[in-house]
Amino acid sequence: MEENEFLSVLSHLYEKTLILQDPGQFNKVLYFYLIDSLAHIDYTAGIYAFNILSPKNIMSGEYLRWRIDEEKKGDRAKFCGFINWLKENHLEKFVSLPSLWQMIYDAEDPASYRSFRIVPDPDSRNPIPTEFFFVIIDEFFEPEFLKSLYEDASLSALFKTYIARS
Repeated sequence: MEENEFLSVLSHLYEKTLILQDPGQFNKVLYFYLIDSLAHIDYTAGIYAFNILSPKNIMSGEYLRWRIDEEKKGDRAKFCGFINWLKENHLEKFVSLPSLWQMIYDAEDPASYRSFRIVPDPDSRNPIPTEFFFVIIDEFFEPEFLKSLYEDASLSALFKTYIARS
């Protein structure tokens, strides 16, 4: 276990904190997708670090099964469309999003969640390099990105504009 490089990825994720933020003031849909993305990161790195039937991976999988129904509720169902709308209408904001959101929700990108795992390239059978995880984890905790999630902030305002138009 000491040699498992994915344990350092999980440690990097678990050491992050939102202590300087007020998640209760985040846009509810954007917050759902923030936590959802972190859960997918945790699950994907976890299956590389631990046996798929480890209690940690089983618990993560249970959350992810629940989230499939949750993402269909209310304005959450419009998130994918919102990301593609940003790409077409606010490219500067789209490119400032965490790359995992760009990859997973961009209709033109083949990346997806498959069996809850992050799959950047469905044609590749190679494991995702640890560097990929470090980058995407850090992107979600960038102060400017987190500030944009607040109800009265830029990304939230654009999401509300998108909802009003759709």
